[in-house]
Amino acid sequence: MSSKRLAMIAALFLIASMILTACGGDTATNTPVVAPTDTTAAVAPTDTAAPAATDTTAPVATDTVAPAATNTIAAAADTPTVAASVMVTAAASTTDKLYSAADCAYGGIIKSIEAVDASTVKFTLCKPDPSFPSKAAFATTEIHEEAYLQKTGGTGPDLLQKPIGSGPYMVQEWVQGDHITFVPNPNYWGEAPQIKTLILKWNKDATARLTSLKAGEADGIDNVDPTDIESVKADSTLRLVPRDPLNTLYLGMNNTMKPFDDEKVRQAVAMAIDKQTIISKFYPAGSLVADYFTPCSILGGCEGDPWYKYDPAAAKAAIDAISPGGLNVTLSYRSVVRGYLPAPDKVAEEIQAQLKAADINATLDVQESGTLLTNASEGKFQIFLLGWGADYPDQTDFVDYHFGVGASDSFGTKFKDLTDAISAAGQIADPAARKPLYATVNNLIKQHVPMVPIAHGANALVYSANVPNGFSSPIGNETFANMSVTGKDTMVFIQNAEPESFYCNDETDGEAIRACIQVFDSLLAYKPGGVDVVPGLAESFDATPDATSFTFHLRKNAKFSDGNPVTAADVVTSYAVQWDAANPLHKGNSGNFDYWGGLFGAFLNK
Repeated sequence: MSSKRLAMIAALFLIASMILTACGGDTATNTPVVAPTDTTAAVAPTDTAAPAATDTTAPVATDTVAPAATNTIAAAADTPTVAASVMVTAAASTTDKLYSAADCAYGGIIKSIEAVDASTVKFTLCKPDPSFPSKAAFATTEIHEEAYLQKTGGTGPDLLQKPIGSGPYMVQEWVQGDHITFVPNPNYWGEAPQIKTLILKWNKDATARLTSLKAGEADGIDNVDPTDIESVKADSTLRLVPRDPLNTLYLGMNNTMKPFDDEKVRQAVAMAIDKQTIISKFYPAGSLVADYFTPCSILGGCEGDPWYKYDPAAAKAAIDAISPGGLNVTLSYRSVVRGYLPAPDKVAEEIQAQLKAADINATLDVQESGTLLTNASEGKFQIFLLGWGADYPDQTDFVDYHFGVGASDSFGTKFKDLTDAISAAGQIADPAARKPLYATVNNLIKQHVPMVPIAHGANALVYSANVPNGFSSPIGNETFANMSVTGKDTMVFIQNAEPESFYCNDETDGEAIRACIQVFDSLLAYKPGGVDVVPGLAESFDATPDATSFTFHLRKNAKFSDGNPVTAADVVTSYAVQWDAANPLHKGNSGNFDYWGGLFGAFLNK
């Protein structure tokens, strides 16, 4: 990686380490705020690991709440405790509400979520989580109106397609298969967007997207085809805006399905993939071979031993020793362009050919995007091609989500030595102490081979020259309320695919997340175009030095688009319906809530 890029990443992390100046009061000056960096204060690990998850522990009402966070607003002494599996109705008080696990034996990070008063929410954790503020800024923790969640039953076309949020825009119409029209939210707490009509369209063909932009039918597009980059640079009517490769394309394998239940088969597949050839053929300049699952620009991402070297002869010998005559498998993927996968069909065909050279005969299985994500999450594939883009720049976003105790069933049965190592590393903020722990994590990923990391893909957006402030984000959080179009108040943006829904608490795809962040707020936010955490619905927050308690102070003027105020009860319910699998509103779109398990470790009552 160039020294210029390293300097840029270091600068982003330096900014992130100073977030408390922007978000917190005097009590927060020594609090860890974002994923640990070389400038983040250390958080001491606890001496006792969180108890192992069980299938039998049901949260119950208790009279004891974890001790109040030091230097924070403490909960009222007479706050009643509500059993975690029981919802408080909309008619109940919005000032005294607690959702709590009986103890931490269920295996997750969160112990309780409490509405201290109408505008104060306190999270008490089972173990330190220095990256909790970054998680509280992510779109899958967006805040919904409690009454609307209850009215819709936590699912259905109204919740999924007719959102009520507190963000800068609201949805005027969604013409399925064609476009979504957004208009400004008249009750937005922040500055009104300059773009008065935002139209989000989609087309999976990169050439077609660029053609529409050149014809004046669009003002911006995502993921320009790598072969068109030089022509875009030469066109004075267009602006190329690169996005750094904080992503990973991987080839996943399910260890509960033959032949991938054999670790030697998975290791042979790792040696069969010629990553450099894939990148040279199909990726733009700036893309990198993935020698680790996490990009090296993220702290701890490239500790430990690098990946297996490309060795087709050794791969073939290993396969023939296990199964003379070779293996027959089905390789599933989606024909959707992503920053980590600019040419999905061509890359899939190349991988098919490389596997063939190792006596692995792969039949290609192309699935619709949402279907593929659901099937992967539920562990229905032998071998599959997917990828990941950073949600926040920390190892926890990559390894916890994919391989931790709360990860989905994509790769089959979890490896306890790996989940234990991931849990231990995620509790540490001191970079020096963190690196050897992530070396262990990375070495275990290499040993068990749940997937083969292939590429970190450079990619870019293109805007019309009439969009002077159009930007890209390394984590894909392009907010159009921060942009303008010279000479008009309408903007058309074309992305790769149609969003699955507006209930991003239960979505994993970037196309849905881009739509959601126009309409919804989370407690915190990411600075437009960057990775540092800034205020969102919460204008400030306090945290204990050991990163086990976080108290958020909501904006007093925040309202939903229907005019109702945002309260602490809305926050508690928005989190609780994801957290508790027994909650009657725990439905969503797919019902998997994959991000919750990845970010917060485990569900209640599951």
